[in-house]
Amino acid sequence: MPDPISWSHVAPYYLIAFFCSYLLGAVPFGLVITRLFGLGDIRQIGSGNIGATNVLRTGRKGLALATLICDSGKGAAAVLIASYWGPDTALIAALGSVLGHLFPIWLKFKGGKGVATTLGVVLALSWQVGIVACLAWLVTALTLRISSLSALMAMLATPIAVWFLHADLQMVELTAVLAVLVWIRHHENIRRLLKGQEPKIGKKK
Repeated sequence: MPDPISWSHVAPYYLIAFFCSYLLGAVPFGLVITRLFGLGDIRQIGSGNIGATNVLRTGRKGLALATLICDSGKGAAAVLIASYWGPDTALIAALGSVLGHLFPIWLKFKGGKGVATTLGVVLALSWQVGIVACLAWLVTALTLRISSLSALMAMLATPIAVWFLHADLQMVELTAVLAVLVWIRHHENIRRLLKGQEPKIGKKK
């Protein structure tokens, strides 16, 4: 049983890590970048999502890449900063940053689908697992050319990779939770996939 005194010292770090990571994750880079470059509100374009895939539908590949880097970078940054206080704090920061992207306070809790941010936190937690997840995305994207299916396969591969590469139960649980959250946010995509109506990568929706 943990010593209550030790918890009184540890808990503030957990809370600070979670809320700071949430606020960082809540920064809607896709919306900010497209507005800065005169494309208006990305939520009024394509799928209405604020992520890199929808930014790509504007035809601006550079802006889509910038969104991808920023969305994954904020997740990685949250984990790397929090890791200074230990691996448990890093896991809490990972969860906070992804929740921030999915449910950003700045956008009335209507955010993105969390793929890039989740990949960012996974790469920061374990570059080996991150590479496995990215390869799962890339192989699916190159063969089937469906972004949402690529994302789902990457999320599915992540907790499995953690189990085989690290056997770290806490990280397995975290990545499984993140995978479930991302799958839930893709419920409309899953419905279209089952109907064979999901658009291909690069195709305007």
